[in-house]
Amino acid sequence: MWIITCLLFTLVLGNDRVFKMCGTWRHGNASRNLKYDLKTGCKEIEISANERTLSIQGSITAKCTQSSSINLESKPLQNQSPFCVFWEPLLDLLIVQLNGKNHTLCRPNGLQETCCTDLSQEKQETSALYGIVNGSIYGDTIRYDVMEKYTFQGDTINCKKKFCDEASKKPNGAKMIEEVVMKSNKTGRVDLPCAQSTVIEMKEGFTGLSLTLPAPRNVAPNMIPSVYLPSCLKSRSTSKVVCTYYKNKTLFQGGSSDVVLLDDIVGLSVENEIIENLPEPVKIRFYHSPLSLNHSRRCVSWDTRKNIEVNWTYDGCKTVEINERETECHSNHLTYFAILVQVEQKATVRHLKALTFITAVGCAVSLVSCLVLFYWLCKRRGKKTQTSLVHRGLVVAIFLLCLFFILTGTLANVGDEIICKITGSLLHYALLSTLCWMAMEVFHTFLLIRKVFNSTLPTWIFYLGGFGLPVLLVGILLSIGDIYGKRDIIPSDDIKNPYHMCWMLMNDKSLLAHYIVNLGLLAVVVSSGAVMLFVVVREIRKRPDWKKSHVAFLSIWGLTCLFGTTWGLGFLDFGPLSEAILFLFCIINSLQGFFLMLRYYALDRMKNDDRSISDRSSSGSSKQPMLHTHEKS
Repeated sequence: MWIITCLLFTLVLGNDRVFKMCGTWRHGNASRNLKYDLKTGCKEIEISANERTLSIQGSITAKCTQSSSINLESKPLQNQSPFCVFWEPLLDLLIVQLNGKNHTLCRPNGLQETCCTDLSQEKQETSALYGIVNGSIYGDTIRYDVMEKYTFQGDTINCKKKFCDEASKKPNGAKMIEEVVMKSNKTGRVDLPCAQSTVIEMKEGFTGLSLTLPAPRNVAPNMIPSVYLPSCLKSRSTSKVVCTYYKNKTLFQGGSSDVVLLDDIVGLSVENEIIENLPEPVKIRFYHSPLSLNHSRRCVSWDTRKNIEVNWTYDGCKTVEINERETECHSNHLTYFAILVQVEQKATVRHLKALTFITAVGCAVSLVSCLVLFYWLCKRRGKKTQTSLVHRGLVVAIFLLCLFFILTGTLANVGDEIICKITGSLLHYALLSTLCWMAMEVFHTFLLIRKVFNSTLPTWIFYLGGFGLPVLLVGILLSIGDIYGKRDIIPSDDIKNPYHMCWMLMNDKSLLAHYIVNLGLLAVVVSSGAVMLFVVVREIRKRPDWKKSHVAFLSIWGLTCLFGTTWGLGFLDFGPLSEAILFLFCIINSLQGFFLMLRYYALDRMKNDDRSISDRSSSGSSKQPMLHTHEKS
């Protein structure tokens, strides 16, 4: 009963349908009683008091007919008793609260279609000594002096419709509906214009239940959602569960504009209990029209305990696609459930499978190439020079980038969130290290062109720039948090089967970090590499060897890979040629390790050929291969 009173207090706030009249009954010290005479109809209700009796009588109920008297406890020297009269016409519920004790004169009897409400004050009768003092309605005082009787006149309305209108304007409207259905003291079907509910009483021996929800008459039988309630749902000897079907989603609008709810929403709740972490899930099956392959469907829930405003999330929900017309939602908790459909496709990639395959094969080839090239750089003469050091640093960075890219897809599918977070941060580190070592190549070439050899830079500067700076950047992002994790890359032809990878997440912080760190560093490397490429080509094109087309091509292509200018294709991914550019980007950059190996092999062959020519030449010509003069390797 205390729960019903609390419900009434909640409904009274901002609700003209519910009546609440309070006051102080001034009486004598003799025995007293509460007298009531209630009949059906919609005329008037009288609340009166004298020395010994507090009386409630009138015709305002829908089904309740009660006439009796309740003897009240008498306390010595007490001649005043605070009281309140609560009337909830939708439930046909009337309660008198006297001295903090509730007396239910009419108990809930279902939800009433037609009811008597909007009680307005009609007549008052004063009294000299005994009666009602400080009478008030909804907290507003009517009279401060002693009154013998208050009379209120009611009007007949469609109570269910008015209740639905009120609920639709409240942020917790759906919760109001489930609470009033629960308090209706009825099992089985309970209908409202805005929702249809089924109240099930789970008793001893409950082994689970499958049921089809009640629905409006205009809904086809084969389109009505069904619910499976597991046996673990019942934690007490007797519990009531309310299953509510909302065909109108007005109560649940909100959230992102790029997604839309299907028309059906199902609400599940157990009386006076919070149900979560169920060992066996609740299953809700929705029936809907076929969806295009370019639209995804996912089960979502809204937990009103955590979010007052509408907030649909995937937490605790599993989506099982039965066929194109049926979707089943499995959940380990009870709340409101619906199916969310993606309307606008964001961040989708065309030909994702082909691009992923090409990149994976290219990375595998580059992995082997980097191992061969690193071994060759370590065995060759002059391996301790700064030139060889910078080359080896770039090779190691490209090797790590290819390795973690191959692993990221596998670990995203089999590893947990912590492993994916670590892998994503390592992949990001390898990318930044690759870009930084390309910048070191540009810087080192600048020193060679300007012939700054008298002041050789310490080795640790190159290591700090190539390996140290990425550690600092990734460390800062890790300290910020919520940057790395599982990322879904969505193919445009089948967005319900995304490619999972461990990378930077798709949120505001990660996007900001991507724009500042990744694109910022890439822009610096590409622009400086392009400038240095122009300077070097201008220097070497004066040599006789430039006239040989294969030498010119090898020189430009080798420097392009060395300086990272091919990564600039990422900035051209727009317009009608975006798909072709995307394929070029994946092919060229995934094979970067292979191209570097070919470059150094070709330069070594050219160097050996030049030495043979020099040995045979009587003039002792000192002809050198293109770019090799600058590398001093």
